[in-house]
Amino acid sequence: MRYISTRGNAPAQSFCDILLGGLAPDGGLYLPETYPQVSRADLDAWRSLSYAELAFAILSRFIDDIPAADLKAICDQTYTAETYCFSRHGGDPAEVTPATRLDDGFFLLELSNGPTLAFKDMAMQLLGNLFEYVLEKRGESINILGATSGDTGSAAEYAMRGKHNVRVFMLSPHGLMSPFQRAQMYSLPDANIFNIAVTGMFDDAQDAVKAVFNDAAFKAKYKIGAVNSINWGRVAAQVIYYFKGYFAATKSNDEQVSFAVPSGNFGNICAGHIARMMGLPIAKLVLATNENDVLDEFFRTGVYRPRGTAETAVTSSPSMDISKASNFERFVFDLVGRDASVVRQLWAKVDAGGSFDLSAMPCWQNAAKYGFVTGKSTHADRLATIRQVFERYGRMIDPHTADGLKVALQFRDPGVAMVVLETAQPVKFEATLQEALSRGAERPAALDGIEQLPQRVEVMAPDAEAIKRYIAQRVV
Repeated sequence: MRYISTRGNAPAQSFCDILLGGLAPDGGLYLPETYPQVSRADLDAWRSLSYAELAFAILSRFIDDIPAADLKAICDQTYTAETYCFSRHGGDPAEVTPATRLDDGFFLLELSNGPTLAFKDMAMQLLGNLFEYVLEKRGESINILGATSGDTGSAAEYAMRGKHNVRVFMLSPHGLMSPFQRAQMYSLPDANIFNIAVTGMFDDAQDAVKAVFNDAAFKAKYKIGAVNSINWGRVAAQVIYYFKGYFAATKSNDEQVSFAVPSGNFGNICAGHIARMMGLPIAKLVLATNENDVLDEFFRTGVYRPRGTAETAVTSSPSMDISKASNFERFVFDLVGRDASVVRQLWAKVDAGGSFDLSAMPCWQNAAKYGFVTGKSTHADRLATIRQVFERYGRMIDPHTADGLKVALQFRDPGVAMVVLETAQPVKFEATLQEALSRGAERPAALDGIEQLPQRVEVMAPDAEAIKRYIAQRVV
Protein backbone atom coordinates (compact mmCIF):
# COMPACT_ATOMS: atom_id res chain seq x y z
CA MET A 1 0.00 0.00 0.00
CA ARG A 2 1.45 3.34 -1.11
CA TYR A 3 0.14 6.82 -0.34
CA ILE A 4 -0.06 9.75 -2.75
CA SER A 5 -0.62 13.48 -2.29
CA THR A 6 -3.85 15.15 -3.35
CA ARG A 7 -1.68 17.76 -5.12
CA GLY A 8 0.36 15.25 -7.09
CA ASN A 9 3.85 16.66 -6.63
CA ALA A 10 5.18 14.40 -3.88
CA PRO A 11 6.56 10.86 -4.17
CA ALA A 12 4.40 7.94 -3.08
CA GLN A 13 5.33 6.70 0.39
CA SER A 14 4.61 3.93 2.86
CA PHE A 15 2.28 4.23 5.84
CA CYS A 16 5.00 4.67 8.48
CA ASP A 17 6.64 7.44 6.47
CA ILE A 18 3.44 9.48 6.13
CA LEU A 19 2.44 8.70 9.73
CA LEU A 20 5.29 10.86 10.97
CA GLY A 21 5.05 13.50 8.27
CA GLY A 22 1.52 14.93 8.32
CA LEU A 23 1.17 17.18 5.27
CA ALA A 24 2.82 16.06 2.04
CA PRO A 25 5.85 18.13 0.94
CA ASP A 26 3.74 19.75 -1.81
CA GLY A 27 1.17 20.96 0.74
CA GLY A 28 -1.36 18.25 -0.12
CA LEU A 29 -2.91 15.50 1.99
CA TYR A 30 -2.10 11.82 1.71
CA LEU A 31 -4.56 9.17 0.53
CA PRO A 32 -4.07 5.56 -0.55
CA GLU A 33 -3.29 5.10 -4.25
CA THR A 34 -6.47 3.01 -4.33
CA TYR A 35 -9.01 2.26 -1.62
CA PRO A 36 -8.88 -1.37 -0.44
CA GLN A 37 -12.13 -3.13 -1.25
CA VAL A 38 -14.21 -5.04 1.30
CA SER A 39 -16.20 -8.02 0.06
CA ARG A 40 -19.40 -9.54 1.36
CA ALA A 41 -17.28 -12.40 2.70
CA ASP A 42 -15.21 -9.87 4.64
CA LEU A 43 -18.33 -8.32 6.16
CA ASP A 44 -19.62 -11.76 7.12
CA ALA A 45 -16.31 -12.61 8.79
CA TRP A 46 -16.02 -9.25 10.56
CA ARG A 47 -19.54 -8.95 11.98
CA SER A 48 -18.78 -10.85 15.18
CA LEU A 49 -15.31 -9.43 15.84
CA SER A 50 -14.40 -7.39 18.92
CA TYR A 51 -13.39 -3.78 18.33
CA ALA A 52 -9.67 -4.58 18.61
CA GLU A 53 -10.03 -7.52 16.20
CA LEU A 54 -11.97 -5.37 13.73
CA ALA A 55 -9.36 -2.61 14.01
CA PHE A 56 -6.63 -5.08 13.10
CA ALA A 57 -8.63 -6.46 10.15
CA ILE A 58 -9.28 -3.00 8.70
CA LEU A 59 -5.92 -1.42 9.44
CA SER A 60 -4.17 -4.41 7.85
CA ARG A 61 -5.68 -3.24 4.56
CA PHE A 62 -3.97 0.14 4.95
CA ILE A 63 -0.71 -0.80 6.71
CA ASP A 64 1.74 -3.30 5.22
CA ASP A 65 5.01 -1.95 6.62
CA ILE A 66 4.36 -2.97 10.25
CA PRO A 67 4.57 -6.74 10.88
CA ALA A 68 1.11 -8.24 11.40
CA ALA A 69 1.92 -9.50 14.90
CA ASP A 70 3.12 -6.05 15.96
CA LEU A 71 0.09 -4.30 14.46
CA LYS A 72 -2.24 -6.72 16.20
CA ALA A 73 -0.48 -6.08 19.51
CA ILE A 74 -0.89 -2.31 19.03
CA CYS A 75 -4.63 -2.74 18.32
CA ASP A 76 -5.05 -4.99 21.35
CA GLN A 77 -3.15 -2.51 23.53
CA THR A 78 -5.26 0.44 22.28
CA TYR A 79 -8.81 -0.83 22.16
CA THR A 80 -9.64 -2.21 25.58
CA ALA A 81 -12.94 -1.76 27.39
CA GLU A 82 -10.99 -0.36 30.36
CA THR A 83 -9.67 2.56 28.25
CA TYR A 84 -13.16 3.42 27.00
CA CYS A 85 -15.16 3.06 30.20
CA PHE A 86 -15.26 6.57 31.65
CA SER A 87 -18.95 7.09 30.96
CA ARG A 88 -21.34 4.45 29.68
CA HIS A 89 -25.05 4.66 29.00
CA GLY A 90 -26.00 1.27 27.62
CA GLY A 91 -25.01 -1.78 25.63
CA ASP A 92 -22.54 -4.50 26.46
CA PRO A 93 -20.04 -3.21 29.07
CA ALA A 94 -17.27 -4.99 27.14
CA GLU A 95 -18.02 -2.93 24.02
CA VAL A 96 -15.63 -0.12 23.15
CA THR A 97 -18.33 1.75 21.17
CA PRO A 98 -21.79 0.76 22.45
CA ALA A 99 -24.72 1.63 20.20
CA THR A 100 -27.69 3.06 22.08
CA ARG A 101 -31.06 2.44 20.41
CA LEU A 102 -33.15 5.60 20.72
CA ASP A 103 -36.01 4.44 18.52
CA ASP A 104 -36.74 1.84 15.84
CA GLY A 105 -33.90 2.09 13.36
CA PHE A 106 -32.41 5.12 15.13
CA PHE A 107 -29.14 4.76 17.04
CA LEU A 108 -26.56 6.82 18.87
CA LEU A 109 -23.05 5.39 18.50
CA GLU A 110 -21.12 6.12 21.70
CA LEU A 111 -17.65 7.32 20.76
CA SER A 112 -16.86 9.53 23.74
CA ASN A 113 -16.17 7.11 26.56
CA GLY A 114 -12.39 7.49 26.34
CA PRO A 115 -10.05 9.37 28.68
CA THR A 116 -10.91 12.88 27.39
CA LEU A 117 -14.64 12.19 26.89
CA ALA A 118 -14.56 12.95 23.16
CA PHE A 119 -14.65 10.87 19.98
CA LYS A 120 -11.13 12.03 19.13
CA ASP A 121 -9.83 9.46 21.65
CA MET A 122 -10.91 6.66 19.31
CA ALA A 123 -8.17 7.56 16.83
CA MET A 124 -5.73 9.45 19.01
CA GLN A 125 -5.03 6.61 21.43
CA LEU A 126 -4.08 4.45 18.45
CA LEU A 127 -1.95 7.23 16.97
CA GLY A 128 -0.03 7.60 20.24
CA ASN A 129 0.84 3.92 20.29
CA LEU A 130 1.75 3.89 16.58
CA PHE A 131 4.01 6.92 17.02
CA GLU A 132 5.81 5.34 19.96
CA TYR A 133 6.27 2.07 18.07
CA VAL A 134 7.62 3.65 14.87
CA LEU A 135 9.90 6.13 16.66
CA GLU A 136 11.36 3.38 18.82
CA LYS A 137 12.03 1.19 15.78
CA ARG A 138 13.74 4.05 13.95
CA GLY A 139 15.55 5.54 16.93
CA GLU A 140 13.99 8.93 16.20
CA SER A 141 12.09 11.65 18.03
CA ILE A 142 9.24 13.90 16.89
CA ASN A 143 7.77 17.29 17.75
CA ILE A 144 4.05 17.23 17.13
CA LEU A 145 2.43 20.49 16.07
CA GLY A 146 -1.33 20.79 15.89
CA ALA A 147 -4.33 23.07 16.17
CA THR A 148 -7.57 22.34 17.97
CA SER A 149 -11.04 23.85 18.12
CA GLY A 150 -11.78 21.89 21.27
CA ASP A 151 -11.35 18.15 21.60
CA THR A 152 -8.44 17.23 19.31
CA GLY A 153 -5.96 19.00 21.59
CA SER A 154 -6.82 17.21 24.79
CA ALA A 155 -7.16 13.85 23.03
CA ALA A 156 -3.71 14.30 21.46
CA GLU A 157 -2.11 15.42 24.70
CA TYR A 158 -3.59 12.58 26.74
CA ALA A 159 -2.49 10.09 24.07
CA MET A 160 1.06 11.48 23.90
CA ARG A 161 1.73 12.56 27.49
CA GLY A 162 4.83 10.88 28.83
CA LYS A 163 5.51 9.13 25.51
CA HIS A 164 9.18 8.50 24.85
CA ASN A 165 10.73 10.75 22.16
CA VAL A 166 7.54 12.82 21.65
CA ARG A 167 6.78 16.49 22.36
CA VAL A 168 3.41 18.12 21.66
CA PHE A 169 2.90 21.79 20.73
CA MET A 170 -0.85 22.44 20.53
CA LEU A 171 -2.48 25.67 19.34
CA SER A 172 -6.02 26.60 20.39
CA PRO A 173 -8.19 29.73 19.99
CA HIS A 174 -7.71 31.91 23.08
CA GLY A 175 -10.84 31.98 25.26
CA LEU A 176 -13.10 30.24 22.72
CA MET A 177 -13.19 26.68 24.06
CA SER A 178 -15.37 25.67 27.00
CA PRO A 179 -13.80 25.99 30.49
CA PHE A 180 -13.76 22.18 30.78
CA GLN A 181 -11.98 21.80 27.43
CA ARG A 182 -9.37 24.40 28.37
CA ALA A 183 -8.80 22.77 31.75
CA GLN A 184 -8.29 19.34 30.19
CA MET A 185 -5.46 20.67 28.05
CA TYR A 186 -3.87 23.43 30.06
CA SER A 187 -3.78 21.58 33.40
CA LEU A 188 -1.56 18.75 32.18
CA PRO A 189 1.78 18.97 34.03
CA ASP A 190 3.76 16.70 31.71
CA ALA A 191 7.06 18.17 30.55
CA ASN A 192 6.52 17.08 26.93
CA ILE A 193 3.23 19.04 26.56
CA PHE A 194 3.18 22.70 25.43
CA ASN A 195 -0.05 24.68 25.01
CA ILE A 196 -0.28 27.84 22.90
CA ALA A 197 -3.49 29.91 22.94
CA VAL A 198 -3.60 32.06 19.82
CA THR A 199 -5.45 35.37 19.66
CA GLY A 200 -7.93 34.50 16.92
CA MET A 201 -10.27 31.77 15.70
CA PHE A 202 -9.45 28.11 15.10
CA ASP A 203 -8.90 28.83 11.40
CA ASP A 204 -6.11 31.27 12.35
CA ALA A 205 -4.44 28.58 14.44
CA GLN A 206 -4.85 26.04 11.66
CA ASP A 207 -3.38 28.43 9.08
CA ALA A 208 -0.36 29.04 11.32
CA VAL A 209 0.20 25.30 11.68
CA LYS A 210 0.01 24.81 7.91
CA ALA A 211 2.49 27.65 7.38
CA VAL A 212 4.98 25.94 9.70
CA PHE A 213 4.49 22.63 7.89
CA ASN A 214 5.07 24.32 4.56
CA ASP A 215 8.52 25.46 5.72
CA ALA A 216 10.28 22.28 4.60
CA ALA A 217 13.64 23.22 6.10
CA PHE A 218 12.21 23.98 9.54
CA LYS A 219 10.00 20.89 9.45
CA ALA A 220 12.99 18.67 8.67
CA LYS A 221 15.39 20.30 11.16
CA TYR A 222 12.94 20.11 14.08
CA LYS A 223 11.24 16.85 13.06
CA ILE A 224 7.74 18.36 13.00
CA GLY A 225 4.86 15.87 12.83
CA ALA A 226 1.07 16.11 12.92
CA VAL A 227 -1.80 14.55 14.85
CA ASN A 228 -4.59 16.71 13.44
CA SER A 229 -6.89 14.99 11.00
CA ILE A 230 -4.52 16.04 8.21
CA ASN A 231 -2.62 12.97 9.48
CA TRP A 232 -3.80 9.95 7.50
CA GLY A 233 -3.38 7.67 10.53
CA ARG A 234 -6.17 9.57 12.29
CA VAL A 235 -8.57 9.15 9.39
CA ALA A 236 -7.75 5.45 8.94
CA ALA A 237 -8.47 4.82 12.62
CA GLN A 238 -11.84 6.56 12.33
CA VAL A 239 -12.89 4.27 9.47
CA ILE A 240 -13.09 1.42 11.99
CA TYR A 241 -16.08 2.68 13.94
CA TYR A 242 -18.19 3.11 10.81
CA PHE A 243 -17.91 -0.63 10.28
CA LYS A 244 -18.62 -1.28 13.96
CA GLY A 245 -21.62 1.05 13.85
CA TYR A 246 -22.95 -0.71 10.76
CA PHE A 247 -22.77 -4.09 12.45
CA ALA A 248 -24.46 -2.73 15.59
CA ALA A 249 -27.38 -1.17 13.70
CA THR A 250 -28.12 -4.04 11.30
CA LYS A 251 -28.94 -7.72 11.56
CA SER A 252 -27.45 -8.81 8.23
CA ASN A 253 -25.04 -7.57 5.61
CA ASP A 254 -27.89 -7.27 3.09
CA GLU A 255 -28.99 -4.06 4.82
CA GLN A 256 -27.88 -0.49 4.31
CA VAL A 257 -27.33 2.13 6.99
CA SER A 258 -26.99 5.92 7.06
CA PHE A 259 -24.65 7.89 9.31
CA ALA A 260 -25.19 11.42 10.62
CA VAL A 261 -22.01 13.29 11.53
CA PRO A 262 -21.54 16.74 13.11
CA SER A 263 -18.93 18.31 10.87
CA GLY A 264 -16.47 21.17 11.10
CA ASN A 265 -13.09 20.10 9.74
CA PHE A 266 -14.50 17.25 7.60
CA GLY A 267 -12.20 14.65 9.18
CA ASN A 268 -14.81 12.47 10.88
CA ILE A 269 -17.17 12.29 7.92
CA CYS A 270 -14.21 11.88 5.54
CA ALA A 271 -13.60 8.54 7.27
CA GLY A 272 -17.23 7.63 6.51
CA HIS A 273 -16.67 8.55 2.86
CA ILE A 274 -13.65 6.24 2.78
CA ALA A 275 -15.59 3.40 4.46
CA ARG A 276 -18.27 3.82 1.80
CA MET A 277 -15.66 3.80 -0.99
CA MET A 278 -14.28 0.57 0.48
CA GLY A 279 -17.67 -1.07 0.08
CA LEU A 280 -19.46 -0.59 3.41
CA PRO A 281 -23.19 -0.44 2.55
CA ILE A 282 -23.81 3.21 3.48
CA ALA A 283 -26.93 4.78 1.98
CA LYS A 284 -26.39 8.36 3.12
CA LEU A 285 -23.69 10.37 4.81
CA VAL A 286 -25.60 13.12 6.62
CA LEU A 287 -23.32 16.10 7.16
CA ALA A 288 -24.50 18.48 9.88
CA THR A 289 -23.01 21.93 10.33
CA ASN A 290 -23.69 24.64 12.88
CA GLU A 291 -24.06 28.32 11.96
CA ASN A 292 -20.68 28.05 10.20
CA ASP A 293 -22.26 26.37 7.19
CA VAL A 294 -19.45 26.41 4.61
CA LEU A 295 -19.77 22.66 3.95
CA ASP A 296 -23.57 22.72 3.80
CA GLU A 297 -23.32 25.53 1.25
CA PHE A 298 -20.89 23.53 -0.88
CA PHE A 299 -23.03 20.41 -1.10
CA ARG A 300 -26.10 22.51 -1.93
CA THR A 301 -24.47 24.78 -4.50
CA GLY A 302 -21.05 23.49 -5.56
CA VAL A 303 -19.42 26.63 -4.17
CA TYR A 304 -16.70 26.26 -1.54
CA ARG A 305 -16.32 29.66 0.10
CA PRO A 306 -14.19 29.63 3.26
CA ARG A 307 -14.98 32.54 5.56
CA GLY A 308 -12.55 34.92 7.14
CA THR A 309 -12.10 35.26 10.88
CA ALA A 310 -14.56 38.14 11.06
CA GLU A 311 -17.26 36.01 9.39
CA THR A 312 -16.77 32.89 11.50
CA ALA A 313 -19.47 32.72 14.15
CA VAL A 314 -18.72 31.88 17.78
CA THR A 315 -21.38 29.31 18.67
CA SER A 316 -22.52 26.94 21.39
CA SER A 317 -21.03 24.01 19.45
CA PRO A 318 -17.52 25.51 19.43
CA SER A 319 -15.60 22.53 18.08
CA MET A 320 -17.42 23.13 14.78
CA ASP A 321 -16.61 26.85 14.59
CA ILE A 322 -14.51 26.22 11.51
CA SER A 323 -14.80 27.89 8.13
CA LYS A 324 -11.88 26.24 6.32
CA ALA A 325 -12.22 22.46 6.48
CA SER A 326 -8.73 21.04 6.07
CA ASN A 327 -9.85 17.46 5.28
CA PHE A 328 -12.25 18.57 2.57
CA GLU A 329 -9.41 18.44 0.05
CA ARG A 330 -9.39 14.64 0.31
CA PHE A 331 -13.02 14.39 -0.81
CA VAL A 332 -12.60 16.94 -3.60
CA PHE A 333 -9.64 14.90 -4.89
CA ASP A 334 -11.99 11.94 -5.32
CA LEU A 335 -14.81 14.11 -6.68
CA VAL A 336 -12.65 15.54 -9.51
CA GLY A 337 -11.54 12.05 -10.54
CA ARG A 338 -8.28 12.15 -8.56
CA ASP A 339 -6.88 14.78 -10.91
CA ALA A 340 -4.20 16.41 -8.78
CA SER A 341 -3.75 19.28 -11.25
CA VAL A 342 -7.35 20.32 -10.67
CA VAL A 343 -6.89 20.15 -6.90
CA ARG A 344 -3.77 22.31 -7.16
CA GLN A 345 -5.71 24.94 -9.11
CA LEU A 346 -8.64 24.91 -6.69
CA TRP A 347 -6.51 25.16 -3.55
CA ALA A 348 -4.34 27.87 -5.04
CA LYS A 349 -7.53 29.94 -4.92
CA VAL A 350 -8.33 28.84 -1.35
CA ASP A 351 -4.79 29.45 -0.11
CA ALA A 352 -4.97 32.94 -1.61
CA GLY A 353 -8.10 33.66 0.44
CA GLY A 354 -10.58 32.94 -2.34
CA SER A 355 -13.23 30.35 -3.19
CA PHE A 356 -14.08 27.97 -6.02
CA ASP A 357 -17.23 26.82 -7.83
CA LEU A 358 -17.59 23.27 -9.15
CA SER A 359 -21.23 23.58 -10.20
CA ALA A 360 -20.39 24.04 -13.89
CA MET A 361 -17.76 21.28 -13.96
CA PRO A 362 -18.68 17.79 -15.26
CA CYS A 363 -17.66 16.21 -11.94
CA TRP A 364 -20.48 18.04 -10.14
CA GLN A 365 -23.04 15.91 -11.98
CA ASN A 366 -21.55 12.89 -10.18
CA ALA A 367 -21.52 14.44 -6.69
CA ALA A 368 -24.75 12.73 -5.62
CA LYS A 369 -23.25 9.27 -6.09
CA TYR A 370 -21.07 9.81 -3.00
CA GLY A 371 -24.14 9.79 -0.75
CA PHE A 372 -23.75 13.17 0.97
CA VAL A 373 -26.79 15.09 2.18
CA THR A 374 -26.43 18.13 4.41
CA GLY A 375 -28.21 20.42 6.81
CA LYS A 376 -27.61 23.18 9.31
CA SER A 377 -28.39 23.49 13.02
CA THR A 378 -28.58 26.73 15.00
CA HIS A 379 -28.30 27.54 18.70
CA ALA A 380 -32.08 27.37 19.08
CA ASP A 381 -32.13 24.03 17.23
CA ARG A 382 -29.51 22.45 19.45
CA LEU A 383 -31.22 23.62 22.66
CA ALA A 384 -34.52 22.18 21.43
CA THR A 385 -32.84 18.91 20.41
CA ILE A 386 -31.07 18.54 23.77
CA ARG A 387 -34.42 19.01 25.52
CA GLN A 388 -36.23 16.63 23.17
CA VAL A 389 -33.69 13.83 23.61
CA PHE A 390 -33.66 14.25 27.39
CA GLU A 391 -37.44 14.30 27.71
CA ARG A 392 -38.11 11.47 25.26
CA TYR A 393 -35.18 9.15 25.97
CA GLY A 394 -33.79 10.29 29.33
CA ARG A 395 -30.41 10.89 27.71
CA MET A 396 -28.20 13.97 27.82
CA ILE A 397 -26.27 14.82 24.67
CA ASP A 398 -23.68 17.48 23.99
CA PRO A 399 -24.41 20.40 21.61
CA HIS A 400 -22.39 18.97 18.70
CA THR A 401 -24.18 15.63 18.88
CA ALA A 402 -27.42 17.64 19.02
CA ASP A 403 -26.50 19.29 15.72
CA GLY A 404 -25.97 15.86 14.15
CA LEU A 405 -29.17 14.45 15.57
CA LYS A 406 -31.28 17.43 14.50
CA VAL A 407 -30.14 17.12 10.89
CA ALA A 408 -30.38 13.30 10.95
CA LEU A 409 -34.12 13.55 11.59
CA GLN A 410 -34.51 15.30 8.23
CA PHE A 411 -33.04 12.40 6.26
CA ARG A 412 -34.44 9.18 7.74
CA ASP A 413 -35.56 6.58 5.18
CA PRO A 414 -37.97 3.70 5.89
CA GLY A 415 -36.12 0.46 6.37
CA VAL A 416 -32.68 2.09 6.61
CA ALA A 417 -31.14 2.46 10.07
CA MET A 418 -29.80 5.91 10.95
CA VAL A 419 -26.73 6.05 13.20
CA VAL A 420 -25.80 9.39 14.77
CA LEU A 421 -22.14 9.64 15.75
CA GLU A 422 -21.79 10.98 19.28
CA THR A 423 -18.95 13.46 19.58
CA ALA A 424 -18.43 14.31 23.26
CA GLN A 425 -19.83 13.97 26.74
CA PRO A 426 -22.24 16.79 27.70
CA VAL A 427 -20.23 17.60 30.84
CA LYS A 428 -17.74 19.36 28.57
CA PHE A 429 -20.38 21.98 27.74
CA GLU A 430 -22.01 22.83 31.06
CA ALA A 431 -23.26 26.29 30.05
CA THR A 432 -25.30 24.97 27.14
CA LEU A 433 -26.68 22.09 29.22
CA GLN A 434 -27.76 24.56 31.89
CA GLU A 435 -29.46 26.74 29.29
CA ALA A 436 -31.27 23.81 27.70
CA LEU A 437 -32.17 21.76 30.78
CA SER A 438 -31.53 24.01 33.80
CA ARG A 439 -29.16 21.37 35.10
CA GLY A 440 -25.65 20.12 34.49
CA ALA A 441 -24.32 16.68 33.63
CA GLU A 442 -22.57 14.17 35.84
CA ARG A 443 -18.85 13.89 35.35
CA PRO A 444 -16.45 11.04 36.12
CA ALA A 445 -15.05 11.36 39.65
CA ALA A 446 -11.50 11.53 38.27
CA LEU A 447 -12.36 14.84 36.58
CA ASP A 448 -14.02 16.59 39.52
CA GLY A 449 -12.56 20.04 40.07
CA ILE A 450 -10.44 19.98 36.91
CA GLU A 451 -11.21 23.64 36.20
CA GLN A 452 -9.53 24.63 39.48
CA LEU A 453 -6.20 22.97 38.70
CA PRO A 454 -3.19 25.17 37.81
CA GLN A 455 -2.95 25.79 34.07
CA ARG A 456 0.09 26.12 31.80
CA VAL A 457 -0.49 28.02 28.56
CA GLU A 458 1.30 30.64 26.47
CA VAL A 459 -0.86 33.29 24.76
CA MET A 460 0.52 34.33 21.36
CA ALA A 461 -0.53 35.87 18.07
CA PRO A 462 -1.19 33.28 15.32
CA ASP A 463 2.13 34.13 13.70
CA ALA A 464 4.02 31.24 12.13
CA GLU A 465 7.43 32.82 12.66
CA ALA A 466 6.78 33.44 16.36
CA ILE A 467 5.53 29.87 16.75
CA LYS A 468 8.64 28.51 15.06
CA ARG A 469 10.82 30.49 17.45
CA TYR A 470 8.83 29.15 20.41
CA ILE A 471 9.33 25.55 19.23
CA ALA A 472 13.03 26.02 18.47
CA GLN A 473 13.69 27.37 21.98
CA ARG A 474 12.16 24.27 23.56
CA VAL A 475 13.65 21.56 21.39
CA VAL A 476 17.10 20.41 22.40
